[in-house]
Amino acid sequence: MPCSLGVVGLGRMAQAIILPLLERENFQPSEVFGVVGHQASVERAYDQLPAGVQVFSADDPNSSDVWKAPIQLLGVKPYQLELVEQSANQNKTSFSSNKPILISLLAGVKLQRLIKAFPNHSCVRAVPNTPALVGAGVTGLAWGGNITSDQQLLVSQLFNPISEVLELPEDQLDAFLALTSSGPAYIALIAEALADGAVAAGLPRVLANHLAHRTLFGTSLLLKEKELHPGQLKDMVASPGGTTITALRHLEKAGLRSALIEAVIAASERSRELG
Repeated sequence: MPCSLGVVGLGRMAQAIILPLLERENFQPSEVFGVVGHQASVERAYDQLPAGVQVFSADDPNSSDVWKAPIQLLGVKPYQLELVEQSANQNKTSFSSNKPILISLLAGVKLQRLIKAFPNHSCVRAVPNTPALVGAGVTGLAWGGNITSDQQLLVSQLFNPISEVLELPEDQLDAFLALTSSGPAYIALIAEALADGAVAAGLPRVLANHLAHRTLFGTSLLLKEKELHPGQLKDMVASPGGTTITALRHLEKAGLRSALIEAVIAASERSRELG
């Protein structure tokens, strides 16, 4: 991919995108230009990124160069949007053909708001997730009305090496985020709890962690490869009067199923509030 990438805000999600792209050499480090809030954040970014990536604080005059990149990734917090908007409009850059592409990672911030804030850009909303770090992510995209088909292809090509890409109506992005972007935290909590249970039952910690992770990975792969409904797999494992159905009874009593449903709904509602 020949064009450069400007990154405004180098938080965890932005790094989950750019680090695997750099590792796979979809971009060279010299093609990535980052801007962060403060000088202390510059030092932290340099500790986490490959040599050659340029990073500047927002008050550095050189930070304005981020707006010269043909693709710009917006990874700040939603409440920081107005400050970024001011910077973008103060440093408008003329492009010979298409407007630069602005890919927003901001939870809940609608395309209408982005297009108003960045009138000199073609805007896209993207909802990736952290498994992109190992090339196993999933990304939802919603397009602004002024983006061209060539630009849509370019954005898809940005995320394809690290994730499955789905084009969605914008009104589905909050629920998509609540499941896929927040979901790894739910799964990590489940993995930790399973391992704790195994330790309580007598397994060493290192082995318990390994087995919990392996069980989650294998189960996910089985569901996907065999195209099983989760209920089918549950019934395959739970024999009459056995250990699994006894454990499932405890989980139902504890409200695990309802808790997960309500967690996804709560995250979706919070995404809308942030916007």
